[in-house]
Amino acid sequence: MISNQCIRCVFILATALATMQCSRDGTRQTAIAYPTPLPDTTALPFLPGIVSSDSLDFNSAFSPDGKSFYFARSGKGKWMIYVTEFAAGSWSKPQLAAFNEPGYSQADPFITADGTLYYISNRPKTAGDSASDYDIWRIHPRPDGSWTSPENVEAVNSDSTEYYVSLAANGNLYFASNRQGSAGSHDIYVSRFVDGYHTKPENLGPAINSEQMEHDPMIAPDERYLLFTSVDRKDSRGSGDLYYSWRNADGTWVPAKNMGARFNTDSYEYCSYLTPDGKYLFYSSAFDVKWISKKYLPRTP
Repeated sequence: MISNQCIRCVFILATALATMQCSRDGTRQTAIAYPTPLPDTTALPFLPGIVSSDSLDFNSAFSPDGKSFYFARSGKGKWMIYVTEFAAGSWSKPQLAAFNEPGYSQADPFITADGTLYYISNRPKTAGDSASDYDIWRIHPRPDGSWTSPENVEAVNSDSTEYYVSLAANGNLYFASNRQGSAGSHDIYVSRFVDGYHTKPENLGPAINSEQMEHDPMIAPDERYLLFTSVDRKDSRGSGDLYYSWRNADGTWVPAKNMGARFNTDSYEYCSYLTPDGKYLFYSSAFDVKWISKKYLPRTP
């Protein structure tokens, strides 16, 4: 069995190697076989009939080599993570990811440069755990293509719900939680990655969080900007909209702004995700996974 200390060492080394292959903003050079037509000014459903289907489909996560795409699908009262593979010139019919546990829900996959996959699940922390809250878990790929056993990311989890993970290139982990001390029903937090460990989570404060619900953070690889969903704000175009903020030189965040009509509709927009190569923004809306060119993201200073 691989010890946690060994896993941390591997993570640090892999992250360092991956960083050397990153551009200045932290995006990675990944060869992704994007399907056509490519979206430009308007967001399009991603892989209709494969990812975006007649069910509730959401989340987005490419593998480091760009040949696997993970997403979540709702059905029979549970969330399950699916994967479609690119081979022989096309994307395959999606299959349940091997690490799913049928007795529980799994969603919100995020994959780091070394292949570590973070996700949320309501699986119990221990054999005697009777709480039904969601925690953040992670698994690591094995050389034979299988996955390690789920590891609870104890440093960020509480006795409340934690969900939707996004990691910066330096390992800092952003997530949402309804834990005690939140300004609204859910807030966005960050746990910094220091000396191989994740630190006690910090609330991002009033520039990001409000008395409303904030969730589904997407941090830029270099942490210059943050996208997230907020619900029922005064400037909302629907029940849930995408918002953005950028970070000042002193580390503080600029008060968040609505991302506007190009992204937000009278539906619910959530689960924003930037592709590893930084070319496209994915997000979920109207029961589908959608994507649009990154060039329409709000410009940061």
